[in-house]
Amino acid sequence: MSAIAEASATDTAKALRHLYLVRFGFAVVWAILVLAVATGLGPATVALLVLYPLFDVAAAVVDFRTSGSSRPAAALYLNMALSLLAAVGLGLAATSGVPMVLRVWGAWAIAAGVVQLVVAINRRGLGGQWAMILSGGLSTFAGTSFILMAGGPNATLTAVAGYATLGGIFFLVSALRLRHAAKKGA
Repeated sequence: MSAIAEASATDTAKALRHLYLVRFGFAVVWAILVLAVATGLGPATVALLVLYPLFDVAAAVVDFRTSGSSRPAAALYLNMALSLLAAVGLGLAATSGVPMVLRVWGAWAIAAGVVQLVVAINRRGLGGQWAMILSGGLSTFAGTSFILMAGGPNATLTAVAGYATLGGIFFLVSALRLRHAAKKGA
């Protein structure tokens, strides 16, 4: 690997590490807030539901701007579009009740999980991506469970808080694993 390519990979690892730590913190705080207000679809709950995919859009934009040569541009653009659609869809679904919110959230989790899986596989050479690969795969299963849950008697929004928390933990694990790659060039 050339010195320029190695420096670029190190810079990308540092940027992703920071982004993943921010995503972990956001996911945990968001999940706590959802658990506090998720007894119904009031304004605070709906705002939180819409905020999550909007934060995902912002994170994808930061990822795109900082990831340099490891940037899987098409997948990141797709992630931005899916998350924007999810934010709009969740806002609209909230007028129809919790089951519809779970269906939209589930569809987004499936699609976003596939995109995350593709991005992480493309970046596996950076290190720290196995947690992201696992997270993307699990997201597709979680999305399916949200859709199935929507049709049953246990349709509850607290499940999305658990989903966000687990996703945050995967971001934390990746950030910790990327520390080695980020320090390699320091």
